[in-house]
Amino acid sequence: MNNRRYLLVAAIAVALVQIGFLVTMITGRAAILRDGTEILLKTEPVDPRDLLRGDYVVLSYGISVLPAELIQSAYDGDEEQGDRTIYVRLAPDADGFHQPVAARLDHPPEAEKGPEEVDVRGMVRSWAAGRQHGFFVDYGIERYYVPEGEGLAIEEGMMERDFVMRVAVSASGTAQIRSFHDDGRLLYEEPWY
Repeated sequence: MNNRRYLLVAAIAVALVQIGFLVTMITGRAAILRDGTEILLKTEPVDPRDLLRGDYVVLSYGISVLPAELIQSAYDGDEEQGDRTIYVRLAPDADGFHQPVAARLDHPPEAEKGPEEVDVRGMVRSWAAGRQHGFFVDYGIERYYVPEGEGLAIEEGMMERDFVMRVAVSASGTAQIRSFHDDGRLLYEEPWY
């Protein structure tokens, strides 16, 4: 009888830990969407053969390829070493779209942020034609899921019109897509939960 009671208590404890983990993930994402600094990024078309994969579209941004002169710290390994964390400082341009103004491997840029600047964390995925030319960076916002059957229209529209993402960025630099816009028209908005 005592063994069953211990098994029941252990099962409940394991279930609570799993539920706690899921709640932490969901509330963390919701906190970024609710409290994060909002930035505006213009999307760029990706090779149309790779744009649509199932029910999501692959996105690229003007901040996805960084020129080497923006990087404040040197890369001391070789290209085969693997992914590296990079912090990219963004500032709004005259049109309100955020553009990279500085970047640093492993740590945020050293200079103090300006009032409208935001540091976003990404991963260096590869080098753009060698170290002297720059980096390809992923921010975790390169894939956007769409309702079944709507991806092809988005793919075609991205070749003709401007598509924009509103992105929320947490204090630690984590980015989450807040909303997706087609030439100023709201297509999709992410719920907090």
